[in-house]
Amino acid sequence: MNDDELWRMLHEASSMPYGAGQTAAVEQLLRRADAGDDRHLAFAARMQATTSYVYGGEPAKSFVTFSWCLAEFDRDPQPYHRRYSHQLLWHFKYMVNAMLKFPELPLDRTYAALDDMERRYRDSGHSLQAVYKYRYWVADHVGDAEAAERWYRLWMTTPRDELSDCAGCDPSSQVGHLSSLGRYEEAVALAEPVLAGRLSCTEQPQAMLTRLLVPYLRTGRHDAARDAHREAYRRLRGNLSDLWEIADHVEFCTLTGNEARAVEIVERHLDWLDRAPTPAAAMHFAATAAAALRGAAGAGDVVLHRRASGDRPAGDVSADVLAAELADTATALAARFDARNGTTKQSGWIARRLAVRPTGEHLPLSASLRRPARPGGPVRVPAAAPAVEVAVPAGATAEELLDLADECLRTHRREGLLAALAAYDERFGAVELSPRTTVRRLELRAGELTHADGPEAARQANRAALAAYRELPDPVREQVVAGRLGVLLCMGGEEPEEGLSLVRGAADFFDGHGDARERAAAHDRVALALVHLGRWEEALAAVDRAATEADVDPWLAARVAVHRAHILEELERPEEFRAAAERACRLARELGVGELIVDAALAYARAVDDPAEMVAACDEALPHAPAENRLPVRLFRARALLAADRPAEAVEDFVEAVTLCVEQGADGDAFLRWELANAYRVAGRPAEAAEVAEEAVLGLDRLGAQAEADRCRHLLAGIYVDLGELDPALDLLEQLARNLDGPDNLPHRAQVLEEAGDLLYDADRDALAAQRFAEAAVAYRLAGAALDELRARRREADALSWAGDVPAAVRAIDVVDGLAAALTGQPEEPPVVTYEVALAAEVAARVLAGDGRPDEALDRLAGVPARLRSIEAFGEAARVELLTGELLARAGRLGEAEPLLREVLGGLPPGSRPAARAAWLLAGVLDEMGRPDEAAAVREEHGLTAGEG
Repeated sequence: MNDDELWRMLHEASSMPYGAGQTAAVEQLLRRADAGDDRHLAFAARMQATTSYVYGGEPAKSFVTFSWCLAEFDRDPQPYHRRYSHQLLWHFKYMVNAMLKFPELPLDRTYAALDDMERRYRDSGHSLQAVYKYRYWVADHVGDAEAAERWYRLWMTTPRDELSDCAGCDPSSQVGHLSSLGRYEEAVALAEPVLAGRLSCTEQPQAMLTRLLVPYLRTGRHDAARDAHREAYRRLRGNLSDLWEIADHVEFCTLTGNEARAVEIVERHLDWLDRAPTPAAAMHFAATAAAALRGAAGAGDVVLHRRASGDRPAGDVSADVLAAELADTATALAARFDARNGTTKQSGWIARRLAVRPTGEHLPLSASLRRPARPGGPVRVPAAAPAVEVAVPAGATAEELLDLADECLRTHRREGLLAALAAYDERFGAVELSPRTTVRRLELRAGELTHADGPEAARQANRAALAAYRELPDPVREQVVAGRLGVLLCMGGEEPEEGLSLVRGAADFFDGHGDARERAAAHDRVALALVHLGRWEEALAAVDRAATEADVDPWLAARVAVHRAHILEELERPEEFRAAAERACRLARELGVGELIVDAALAYARAVDDPAEMVAACDEALPHAPAENRLPVRLFRARALLAADRPAEAVEDFVEAVTLCVEQGADGDAFLRWELANAYRVAGRPAEAAEVAEEAVLGLDRLGAQAEADRCRHLLAGIYVDLGELDPALDLLEQLARNLDGPDNLPHRAQVLEEAGDLLYDADRDALAAQRFAEAAVAYRLAGAALDELRARRREADALSWAGDVPAAVRAIDVVDGLAAALTGQPEEPPVVTYEVALAAEVAARVLAGDGRPDEALDRLAGVPARLRSIEAFGEAARVELLTGELLARAGRLGEAEPLLREVLGGLPPGSRPAARAAWLLAGVLDEMGRPDEAAAVREEHGLTAGEG
């Protein structure tokens, strides 16, 4: 590489985002610069490296580059050194700040750097305001309160100048000082005017918002505290150099009772400890993480996933074990700092961090949880609609109580069932009764069991009742219980043959011996058994048989209608499904039985196409849903609201669904968060969308759901673009491209790479955009997508041209020509091929024009507008004609350019950017032709000034 190319590398590296990528680019440049003899380049590259190391999370490396530059500056001053003198003096602040954070560096070296900094600031005529600030930091670090207060006063009273920290960072440090003294109102008062202004520093506003977390909390500004946490953490979360500030957010989550969120943040950044920017940042994060994990471990069995690092493999670790490990890490590091400083300040400070616990009222921070959800904590679900009370007669006999319980079971009044059985047990539990009465109580035991008891408990209860009825004997009750047991056996799938035998035997028995209700109930149980076995056609025949006689019992009729609707849904018979669901809803509504209303309404919601009808059905179901069934209703309603273009309401239901899922300990909250993130995005709330999508990606990765995690990453990348956070979006797309690096994923990999190229191109990072387009083209070729490959190569050539790499762009055009030739020449060319080949010709013309070959460029454009108009691509056709007019003008072919530009201008919408461009070009042509009055008229008509274009 020649010197010009190396300087271009430096320029490109300096425009990259801070982080590993920029650091690698700068270090590569350093090696090449040192291999040459350009002292200026070597110096400039190291100046950039110092900044890159500090903000890229590797400040230890900055000591070497800074020292080299300082020695070079002093040894042989050159003109270019003077251009960097301000930046070099600024770097002293980086050095003092970093030196404090490495306990292996003697404190004397920090004081020496401060003294040198002060001398140079004085000699150059600068204020000592920044020097006093950093002397304050050193005094505060070692615990010298008197000196810290003295330096603070000097810092506050000394005039600022251009070497003072920016208008955001200086007040941020002051807010931190006031907060440490408990002067929270003063801290807020100082900060708010700063936040109201314009902050353009790399560290702002996230640094100020982080300093304000506790002041906002302690002064009752809870909404401001929540917003500060969300915005600041979002800005910090991708930067290794901000590990210290991330620790502040972990502690804030612990203080406000958001243990689950604290644990999520700890898990997300846990592996950063292995590459912490400084030991001080590691110490602070370890301490705050340990405090958060101790609180979480106290609520139940919480496990975190830790990525592989060094010799340690990836794996899960319990919160209590990890908390102890991190506490030891923080304590040991604090001891090292104190040994260096000769004080106990850091050990005392870390002890207070380790002791942090929730204080005051819970402050909800999560965008995905409605209520505080402690990891592994007790279930807290909203109560269902009040149950209908059942009066238990005071003087009822044992048989009457069992009759009442049996009636409540038949009519879905669970509270009445439990009340009647409780009265029976209290009054007659110790009394010797007839065998028939005792067996009836045993039969009803199965009805007492809840979903939490599990199907096995119900199977055992029914087996015991069945054996007792056989011994009694009582053939009718024996067959009722046999049918119930058969359904349960088919439900488990472990003994399907026995189960089917029992339900079919019971149905055969009642066909010969039972009444209409008994026959209908028996065939309904056959249908249920077959449903559990997935034998849908047979199940439909059985439920249709039950429906012929079920109307004798309204409750049975409603149950049969619900079962029939479900079977028709599985058989994909939509019209019959909808009619069956409507009938089920009507019957359940007439009875007013919540359980049946919920099942029927949800079936109807699934049966209809209109999202508004779906929502209405869910609205009917929700008040009746018992606690354990509230989650599916909320989830279906959320999806229906989103489909109905009511995203703000959908968000509320998705949040409730996530909260219920976490509270009930159910699997799948990561999948629900993924849906919630999308709802937030559709609702125009990208900050919350990003937060929830990040949680979802973490959860899906933990579940090993790679495909879903990658789809959520793709969503998150789009959300970052919405937020204007280009670099995190690009990082995600690059990770996606790596994850999709397999033969089955080539089309998706190519699309992701092309999307990354889009973002880079729009951000004027054209050289990188060209690389991504080239990678996309390779993936498209391997996937056999020739047209897509042409598009990607065309865009590569365009990006190379804008990057100023004309030779590479010309080479790329040769590739594009070959791809276009392979796609053309068909008897009936598809419009999409015509379109892509035409755009390829346009790009080729631009490249050739940039290579000083205007005639070849014009040849490329011949006939292109007509081809574009033939497929109704009128805007693109006008753009190509505009380019043709511009090239004609450049080539001095003014007589051809004028009429073409007039024609193009006449066909463009007045006031549009293309019209302004055409007018500017036409006016320039008229000037060149010696017709200034006409040129002036064109400019006036289109609102242009001379020279504008």
